[in-house]
Amino acid sequence: MLSQDAILAVLKTVKYPGYSRDIVSFGLVKDIQIEGMAAGILIELTTPNQELGNQIADAVRLALRDRIEGLTDAHVQVRVPSPQQAAAAVPGAANRNKIPGINRIVAVASGKGGVGKSTCSVNLACALQQLGASVGLLDCDIYGPSIPLMMGLNQRPGVNEEEKLVPPVAHGVKLMSMGFLIQDDQPVIWRGPMIQKTIQQFVHQVDWGTLDFLLVDLPPGTGDAQLSLCQTVPLDGGVIVTTPQEASLGVVRKGVAMFEKVNVPILGLVENMSYFTAPDGSRIEIFGHGGGRTEAARKGVPFLGEVPLFTEIREGGDRGIPIVAGNPASAPAKAFLEIARQLQARLI
Repeated sequence: MLSQDAILAVLKTVKYPGYSRDIVSFGLVKDIQIEGMAAGILIELTTPNQELGNQIADAVRLALRDRIEGLTDAHVQVRVPSPQQAAAAVPGAANRNKIPGINRIVAVASGKGGVGKSTCSVNLACALQQLGASVGLLDCDIYGPSIPLMMGLNQRPGVNEEEKLVPPVAHGVKLMSMGFLIQDDQPVIWRGPMIQKTIQQFVHQVDWGTLDFLLVDLPPGTGDAQLSLCQTVPLDGGVIVTTPQEASLGVVRKGVAMFEKVNVPILGLVENMSYFTAPDGSRIEIFGHGGGRTEAARKGVPFLGEVPLFTEIREGGDRGIPIVAGNPASAPAKAFLEIARQLQARLI
């Protein structure tokens, strides 16, 4: 018996052309009708591109016929707005132009502070770079930027002929952070609109050049910075960082829900500070263990991997040399490299 859930599951496999996200996550599927073993699908685009509409319609028909046994007909209607209607519409993720030169944009987030999200961001950026990708790292923690310290760089960005900021480079990764623009002890006391404007400038007024990945280190929580980012750039997905204990996992659920509400797919969950290996080789689970994997299964999102507690990770961050850059053959570096491989595979 054909059902809407079965149809929707298939539509989630159809990618929006040029993106790793599917047409359902972009909110393009407006109606599903079923009559016997025949299906009718209504898709509404927000860009006046009929060729794109035809491409999506063909992809939907092919997916339905390949994946649903006994399907007798697949009628796909794609509504395309006029240029005037599209110009008047509020820009959505699917019709926003991708940032020129940037292939994939991934947000790294957490529901609460203290879980090592920025540590994961810098090491994942270095890991992707070591895997052969060109990488940028954008620090969107306007109030408490820590990326300059962790990457061992404290210099003002340059300005090119187009009056765009030129991001400094550390360990092969292009960087941008509010920390480069303020004095060491100077606090940033801004309200929401200023945060949104700054994030927009960091995305659009920085000469990122050509990047395979732009990782965005978000501040903890589900506030202005996260929403501004989701409204400013077409994210390819989000990575959630957590620790094993329930106090962290409970807040992570809110972060997952926030990304879901703004149609940003969750690429995976990383469990940080997973366990500690004592000098005698015994395993000590300071914060419990396995909570991240269990929560990922419960929410139906991929589990990218776990990072145990290593003194070398903390020392690398304090010295401005992430462990992946400083000692890529070490056990902690290998943990981040494996997570980077999993993330890369999700975005191919």
